[in-house]
Amino acid sequence: MADALDQTYAIEYECGSGNEFDGRLGLRISSIFVIGFGSLLGALLPIAAARTKRMRVPPLAFFITKYFGSGVIVATAFIHLLSPANANLNSPCLTGPITDYDYAQGIVLMTIFLMFFIELLAARFDVFGTSHNHDVEALDPSSDYMRQVEKHNIEQNQMQMAASPPNQVRNDLDSSENSQSYLFVPNAHERHKNDNSPGSNSISETDSGTGASKPEPGSHQTHHQSVPVRPNDFSYPPGGEDHLGHHRDHDVSDNHFAAQLTGLFILEFGVLFHSVFIGLSLAVAGDNFTVLYIVLVFHQTFEGLGLGSRLATARWPRSKKWMPWFLGTAYGFSTPIAIAIGLGVRATFSPGSQRTMIVNGVFDAISAGILIYTGLVELMAHEFMFNHEMRKSSIKMMMFAFSCMCLGAGLMAVLGKWA
Repeated sequence: MADALDQTYAIEYECGSGNEFDGRLGLRISSIFVIGFGSLLGALLPIAAARTKRMRVPPLAFFITKYFGSGVIVATAFIHLLSPANANLNSPCLTGPITDYDYAQGIVLMTIFLMFFIELLAARFDVFGTSHNHDVEALDPSSDYMRQVEKHNIEQNQMQMAASPPNQVRNDLDSSENSQSYLFVPNAHERHKNDNSPGSNSISETDSGTGASKPEPGSHQTHHQSVPVRPNDFSYPPGGEDHLGHHRDHDVSDNHFAAQLTGLFILEFGVLFHSVFIGLSLAVAGDNFTVLYIVLVFHQTFEGLGLGSRLATARWPRSKKWMPWFLGTAYGFSTPIAIAIGLGVRATFSPGSQRTMIVNGVFDAISAGILIYTGLVELMAHEFMFNHEMRKSSIKMMMFAFSCMCLGAGLMAVLGKWA
């Protein structure tokens, strides 16, 4: 028994140079075109669906694609980038100072703070020249879909009210008044104007039967914030204005525009680096090449959908309406070009060497930080908490969007078993 306890076990790691390239050159060359086609299809199809009149894609399809792609981006950050970064930078094959600290998490942390700092500067100094720029295109079929559904629900409610007995209608209105009534809270500019107007009142005329404020046509009250947790309140937190009480819709729109474009370029940067490294790895893969080939076709197509749906719905200046097409095409060609380069240097490229593992791990960690920040802030928080159309929509619509996002994340998480 003592002899059994004294036994020790040794684990051997192969840390040699070279790669597992085993021929099948024709199949590897075919991956350049197949993966390239899938990447271009995923990235450019949403752009074409939203920005060309020839393609009449149902808004529901675009809605599903948009939120499905958001889940893909978030899952890619954690499963396909952070995990490989940990594996490379914590490999027992590494020696020297790189082994003294868990650099993968540290790089991700620094990247997230850097991305936030870059967005702050971009919004503050107007690096995209967005101040007072109204020459922008905003095309979002998913928002159109939510508006159509909301309009249909309102029409159905009106038809039901018209078909109900008068007593029932009166009871419904009383119930609506008790649960839906709210007051507009004017901003500082409006309060000052009202104080100088004799007999004026900051509360607009109440619509009879509903208790809801009814702003006068052409007035600025359509921009007022309301008492928290009311149906017309789309600020975040609900009912909130800025700390000085000066709500400037125009300035907020400009700042969000700059932050949105900055986030898109950051997202493109992170996705491109990831695509390059997986292309190099596929080019020199060994026995698992076939499985990796099939998985990466779906991986790049789904990731392209996530990127393309964001490029399609961004508010691009008309002078730069070519930009989403350019960025989508750049993504589509990144992996095929990397595969071709990997095949060209297959005799000397060594994925298992210390230098390659460190470079791959560092860039995977940087890309993970970029996609984590973009996924959680730009895709999840902005689309569900700051999106006016989503805040107005029903709970059913919100849960449908959330389910699409979970589906995208789940599928990418499953693909992480092989790639």
